[in-house]
Amino acid sequence: MGVGSYADLCSMYFKSVVRINPATGQLAGYYRLVESYRNANDRVCHRTLLNIGFTDLTPDQMVEIQRRLSDRAMGRPNIFESDDAVIDVQVDRLWNELLANKKVDTPEQARKKQFSYIDTDSMQHRDVREMGGEWLCYQAVKELGIDGYLKSLGWGEDHIGLALTQLVSRAVYPNSEFSTSRWIRDNSAVCEITGYPMEKINKDKLYRSAHKLYSIKEGLENHLSVKTNELFDINDRIVLYDLTNTYFEGRKDSSRIARFGRSKEKRNDAKIVVLAVVTNMYGFVKYSSIFEGNMADCKTLEHVIDELRVSTSGQTSGSTVVLDAGIATEENLRLLEQKGYKYVCVSRAKVREVKASVKQDVIELETKNRQKITIERVVSQKHTDYILKVASQTKKLKEQSMSDLFEQRFEQSLDTLRTRLQRKHTVKKEDKIHQAIGRIQQKYPSVSKYYKIGVQTDTSGTVTSIDYRKDTQLHAQEQSEQGVYFLRTNMDVEEERIVWEIYNIIREIESTFRCLKTDLDLRPIYHKRDDATMAHLHLGILAYTVVNTVRQRLKVSGINHSWTEILRIARTQKMVTTRGTNMTDQLIEVRKSSVPTQDFQRILDVMGYKKYPFVKKSVVHKIEHHPPETSNLRRISSA
Repeated sequence: MGVGSYADLCSMYFKSVVRINPATGQLAGYYRLVESYRNANDRVCHRTLLNIGFTDLTPDQMVEIQRRLSDRAMGRPNIFESDDAVIDVQVDRLWNELLANKKVDTPEQARKKQFSYIDTDSMQHRDVREMGGEWLCYQAVKELGIDGYLKSLGWGEDHIGLALTQLVSRAVYPNSEFSTSRWIRDNSAVCEITGYPMEKINKDKLYRSAHKLYSIKEGLENHLSVKTNELFDINDRIVLYDLTNTYFEGRKDSSRIARFGRSKEKRNDAKIVVLAVVTNMYGFVKYSSIFEGNMADCKTLEHVIDELRVSTSGQTSGSTVVLDAGIATEENLRLLEQKGYKYVCVSRAKVREVKASVKQDVIELETKNRQKITIERVVSQKHTDYILKVASQTKKLKEQSMSDLFEQRFEQSLDTLRTRLQRKHTVKKEDKIHQAIGRIQQKYPSVSKYYKIGVQTDTSGTVTSIDYRKDTQLHAQEQSEQGVYFLRTNMDVEEERIVWEIYNIIREIESTFRCLKTDLDLRPIYHKRDDATMAHLHLGILAYTVVNTVRQRLKVSGINHSWTEILRIARTQKMVTTRGTNMTDQLIEVRKSSVPTQDFQRILDVMGYKKYPFVKKSVVHKIEHHPPETSNLRRISSA
């Protein structure tokens, strides 16, 4: 039937008005086929379906025709046969005309509408789950071909499904295996998206899956290296090498890799592990390795250098490696040259060790943050490499401000210690006081070198006073070097700014570490076993590749959101089940995603991903009681 017409509520009948029949010139009945129905306000309404006109049918014939048309519309069988051929012809003619004018539904259309009309008072929304971020990451995983690679290794569908579910979960909800399993069970539609049975998810399976993925680390990393190059048309002419570390919670007494070392996060109270990462200029990980927490930064390169060729699509000669100062020792730079690599790094040279190059102009540049810098070619007293002096006024002001703050805090700490000596019943032994001074110096290493500290004792070895004096000459010399750093390269350079632009690509690896640690919750590590630690870090790097795939596609279109912001937008899309009774006393269940917000739709459009994962309809069961009042019937769109 048309909109507002329902099988058990409508009926057809002939309605007439008196008009002059042009054929006879006499007053006669002009007939219309009319439908009666109840509207949304429970009022009886009428609608003309067909104009019949003047007719020679008898009243009895018209009554029978309208009854049989109503029966057909309502899907009721005709149990009373008629021997009047005129009635049969008229019923068929009018019915076909109704179908042609789309005034009634075919039996198939009527069956479909059983799912489309439900009582709004009976509607229930249940099992609401997040799906926007999961759907986004799942499609990125498919785009990276991870499932195909695992299948090529002989992995079964069950293991592949679990691995994809875990990888998507790690990108969207980075947490422990226990918390992740609970999130999948209670909050997320990830299993509906990947097709992996949710009832199979538990923390032990997630542990084993992470270990299984780590067992193919080398091959999987190489696959993703090649795949991301293909997707984004990247070559590996420039790669970046840097290190970060993350700390453990717990003692880790039996660990081989957890060691006390120089923590970049100032967690000197916790053991750490060193993560070495090689990326390309777009931040995609080419190779990663894990070292003991006490390994010096400069010692890691020799363990990684032979993996660079495999990890960078087979390139060696001519490729440029960008390094930070902590790794750029003379030994490492020579090692890179021997292996056929060019390098760009921060030189360890001091201002006093260089002089301006003859006939070289100072070049002024502006950074992406609109900060002005100057660069000029200089000559080193120790090296023959191409060296650039880079000076930034903004950097200088920042360093001066930090230095002033640390100096203030350093002196306040010494003053506090000196005041304590005047109190009774406080420790005044010389060795304890020197230890206290040492802790202060360790806390502020960048400024403690400016100060000469004296400790006076009496004959019994008790400290009586402490004094300190700033070395103003050394302080002035150090301040003159603030805001200045030197770039060093063995490249054949035609323009100074090229070297500076290449080095600034290292900001990408800083962004990688920031995303790993903050967005993907790589720290702290709670695992007790080293193999579990390795698997945890590897899973984080895999998730980062998925995240970076999404972010790079968006950057091309001018969307520079952080991953946290992208997830916030994606979480607005939910999966929900709607239940309600239909017109045939059945309980209908529809599971469907909500419509994306404008912001999320834009993200999906840029990525080229589908908006709606799926719609599932089903009949739960037959309702034994009568259907509710029809005034509340509404259509549920299946779009």
